[in-house]
Amino acid sequence: MSTQTVRLFEVGPRDGLQDIPLAVSTEDKIELINRLSETGLTHIEATAFVSPKWIPQMADAAKVLNGIERKPGVRYTALVPNMDGYLRARNAGVDEVAVFTAASETFCQKNINCTLADSLKRFQPIIKAANQDDIPVRGYLSCVIACPFEGNIPPHVVAETANALRNLGCYEISLGDTIGAGTPESIAAMLDAVVKSVPADDLAGHYHDAGNRALSNIEKSLSYGIRIFDCAVGGLGGCPNAPGAKGNVDTFVLVERLRTLGFETGVSLTKLSSAQDLALSIKREGQAA
Repeated sequence: MSTQTVRLFEVGPRDGLQDIPLAVSTEDKIELINRLSETGLTHIEATAFVSPKWIPQMADAAKVLNGIERKPGVRYTALVPNMDGYLRARNAGVDEVAVFTAASETFCQKNINCTLADSLKRFQPIIKAANQDDIPVRGYLSCVIACPFEGNIPPHVVAETANALRNLGCYEISLGDTIGAGTPESIAAMLDAVVKSVPADDLAGHYHDAGNRALSNIEKSLSYGIRIFDCAVGGLGGCPNAPGAKGNVDTFVLVERLRTLGFETGVSLTKLSSAQDLALSIKREGQAA
């Protein structure tokens, strides 16, 4: 990957929409993904195959994947918490799956109802099956700076967990500042530890925009050689199990800032505007009383 190219991983349709309290129609989800597919984005997180009991917004995951117009060159991803979720995602024709854990024991218990060690064990059969099915697996690591329940997370714990995900077979590790607690200084301290065990080429930054610091944290990450960043159209997002979590960094704003810094993303702002209009409309309707 060229040092002047940044790859964006669009998470709005999943990470963004899951935090909206009212149900979003399957048709709107499909239309949002279709518009995003026309922008030049190469990776779109479309949905999650999770229990509707815990995340009701994702109950139509298979219908969404089966309903979108797949564009060549675009990889459509789904989050899977367990083997059942993986099998449902595979049967729906997913291009890639993502597994998720946290650098915080308490957050693991609150978010996925198991210990950190048990979460890693849970991924082993998923990754084995994905390898047999030739489906790439991405790893999400939450709370890399701070946890809403435990406070600050030691950088060495983040490094150890990121390395464990890589050793399990995740091709890429997304480092999530889940509650937007990060500053350029704390991001640097975390990356100082992580890049000693996981190459920067295998890392992505996933920064929520609390305090309007996401762009500054991305700029700091660029200085460490990180060239992949998660973002959400319209700044959608949060986390149902992380009190205080703010929205993901806005895709449109990030593309503009990266251009200013001399990095290209391949994303058309004109076409992205159409997707952004829809995302903001969905957000307004989904939050209406």
